[in-house]
Amino acid sequence: MKLPVTIHRARFGPVEYKVIRPARPLLAAVLVDHDSHLDAYLDQQAAKLFGGLWTLAASSPRSLVHLPMRGNPAPAHEPPEAGTRQLDLVLLHHSLQFAPSRWKDVRARLDPGRRQTVTLPAPVLTDAPLIHLESRHYRENRDLFHEHVHAETLFMTGSAQVFRDTARHFVEVARNGPGHVPVHPRHPRFCTTIHSNAGVLGKAREIRIEYCDEWIR
Repeated sequence: MKLPVTIHRARFGPVEYKVIRPARPLLAAVLVDHDSHLDAYLDQQAAKLFGGLWTLAASSPRSLVHLPMRGNPAPAHEPPEAGTRQLDLVLLHHSLQFAPSRWKDVRARLDPGRRQTVTLPAPVLTDAPLIHLESRHYRENRDLFHEHVHAETLFMTGSAQVFRDTARHFVEVARNGPGHVPVHPRHPRFCTTIHSNAGVLGKAREIRIEYCDEWIR
């Protein structure tokens, strides 16, 4: 898979941060914070891009992968609810030890960036995690997602393994969403969830990922 991105840098004295963004705007993508859980609404192209960037985060431990989308139109079938908010998303490896409280300053200092095309392996399409589920419950296990919300941005921090294990959810939405035939009227669109019982969430909420091709304009 070839993925066009823009690589930005921001310097703070001797420290330089590298931020990777999609080269093209994420127009049909929304991430909604419902307090108890998170909802991502994506069209086919956005789902493919999410899958690619999720995979890129697995192989870029020294970078912040930023998906700006908090100003996008909401899904037509899910108008904004009181108490919810739309967020940007940042994916990062736990070894980077980046403090989300620094994000607003880093975001403000990013240079114009340079375009680059990266080649990525295809995500693994299997329900079975590459690490046994039992091992994820060991105290020393670091193959878990942890989240923080700061400056209107959700930070998903994890290992390369957990990013690789979960990229398949977005590929499934891209493949199955457009031609989905509903089997129940209460579930008219294809969706998948990164569940708490899947052994990949530490201090993080479930993320429901739903295909959507109609937006409030």
